[in-house]
Amino acid sequence: MKIKSKVLIIAGSDSSGGAGIQADIKTVSSLGSYAMTAVTAVTVQNTTGVESIFNVSPTAISKQIEFSSKDIRPDTIKIGMLANTKVINAVLKSILKIKVNKIILDPVMVAKGGERLINKNAINILKKKLMKKATLITPNIPEAEILANHQINSKEDMIIAGKKLLKIGAKNVLIKGGHLKSKITYDILLEKNKTIIFKNRKIISNHTHGTGCTLSSAIATYYSCGKSLKRSCEIAIKYVNQAIKYAPKYGKGHGPINHLNAVNIKKKFR
Repeated sequence: MKIKSKVLIIAGSDSSGGAGIQADIKTVSSLGSYAMTAVTAVTVQNTTGVESIFNVSPTAISKQIEFSSKDIRPDTIKIGMLANTKVINAVLKSILKIKVNKIILDPVMVAKGGERLINKNAINILKKKLMKKATLITPNIPEAEILANHQINSKEDMIIAGKKLLKIGAKNVLIKGGHLKSKITYDILLEKNKTIIFKNRKIISNHTHGTGCTLSSAIATYYSCGKSLKRSCEIAIKYVNQAIKYAPKYGKGHGPINHLNAVNIKKKFR
């Protein structure tokens, strides 16, 4: 298989392999692109929860981003877990230095088991600074509620929250609707003058660990290969649904999904 593009992943490590940088690498590789990484934190976790988090210093994170990109220039950047304000500021400074225009930001705040992965000050900096630099942000419903300060109980609420995020500076927003209690999953993409609803039958499963990381990395991969943002989101959602459907059913808690769902993509397409 010929490698189609290069994706730089800035995120935390998951020792269980289901989420974080491990999920990101698996996703990017499965979809035919080359994954580069800058590790922001090392988590001790398994499918039952997070035991502890060890943050990487902002200087070390910046060096990973800048030194790697100086040698191999990424086509797209995917950003995941950023634990504190110093880390966010360091990442922001470094991505401005390397000048990559395509940036997918997954505002990771809470683990699948409910553990908080980011502090309040960091959320404010992410909202005021980093969110405005991203091409697309991909919050789930709890994250969108925090960022937009709006409670979400329906797809109409998702649209209202998304519009609020656009108003405060986000360029494009994909709100993931998996948390809604419904037989149908609504993932809603809000662009400046357009709202697109991706509608799929919900797959009931306890094996959904890493779906957010996987989705944002899949979008980043498709987008790096030249597909439109809308098309990238559409295919990435299908990829994640397939990964849930064929999950290996590992672990006693929120198990991982199956990233080995290869999809053929081309650099040039019609």
